[in-house]
Amino acid sequence: MNYIALTMLMGDRGKYLGIVMGLTFASLIMTQQPAIFLGLMTRSYSFISDVGLPDIWVMDPKVQFIDDIKPMQDTELYRVRGVSGVAWAVPLYKGLIKARLYDGTFQTCNLIGLDDATLIGGPPVMLTGRLEDLRRSDGVIVDIEGATTKLAKAPAQDGKPVPLAIDDTLELNDRRAIVVGIAKTTRTFQSQPVLYTTYNRALQYAPRERKLLSFVLVKAKPGQNIGELTRRIRESTGLAAYTQREFQTLTYDYFMKNTGIPINFGISVALGFIVGAAIAGQTFYNFTLENLRQFGVLKAMGASNGVLLRMILLQALLVGSIGYGLGVGLTALFGFTMRNTILAFKFPWQLLVFSGAGITLICMFAALLSIRKVIKLEPAVVFKG
Repeated sequence: MNYIALTMLMGDRGKYLGIVMGLTFASLIMTQQPAIFLGLMTRSYSFISDVGLPDIWVMDPKVQFIDDIKPMQDTELYRVRGVSGVAWAVPLYKGLIKARLYDGTFQTCNLIGLDDATLIGGPPVMLTGRLEDLRRSDGVIVDIEGATTKLAKAPAQDGKPVPLAIDDTLELNDRRAIVVGIAKTTRTFQSQPVLYTTYNRALQYAPRERKLLSFVLVKAKPGQNIGELTRRIRESTGLAAYTQREFQTLTYDYFMKNTGIPINFGISVALGFIVGAAIAGQTFYNFTLENLRQFGVLKAMGASNGVLLRMILLQALLVGSIGYGLGVGLTALFGFTMRNTILAFKFPWQLLVFSGAGITLICMFAALLSIRKVIKLEPAVVFKG
């Protein structure tokens, strides 16, 4: 009976391919769009992920996400260092600054100022140069994406921009900056170039303000409970203190609640589900109608409703598996193709479960439409003209 069911399904190539293509489209949309969404949301806290050494981030209580900088007095650093259980605490500057390029135009960049003594918070991967070179006069490290695109030098004779290299110069707030290294960082949400320098030099580059300390990075003493130390810092200083995971969640929640990104991607996924269900359901239903006489013959020969139900479910399972596999495969191919572009893409295993559940629902919907018709079928239909 299973062989008969598959033969019936594949006998009508047009409808068979139509069902598979509808499910492939639904699987592709329900996997690709969430992957782009997750990639985009991951970039919202990418800088926190890159700075992996500290256990705790300390900041102004009004800070809502990583780029919502509320500067503090420099004296707050010493108050944090005085809290019991703190192994070390270092300052971190983070702000926006305009870099003057070779052609006279300006490019907004993220400026990161690292503790002069330890350079904690530096880029995760150095491609050329060394992190210690930041101690050279006017030294800055540029991320590779910014060095090759938005901060690239004037085009050469072939028309292609020339990437920044070591010993090239930039102008930051009317001050000279010399490139001493190129680093690889995780792309940020705004995809702006990232410049690293020392904390004191960052204060010279930055626009003058009364308060300039952005964050205090804290490492707990060995054996110290991180949650307990975070609570102690809050109570002792009146500042906000978060673990790395808590700060990532704070940033993620802000973008989820205050931007239209979740709604836009949610609509795309819902449309993919609806269109896939409509195509697969309608095509599968028409396929069943055209094969009612064959189902009637099987009923007349003694096949029970349970056997016919199993045949329809087998057909739905086959087309669902093929469509799901093709959709996921196309999504993986899309992600691999776009891996070195500006497009955000993150494909965790949970998305396979999500899209698989969606395709299962579509197949159940399509099968139920057909099952209802077959169960009510009278064997006498075989003998009608």
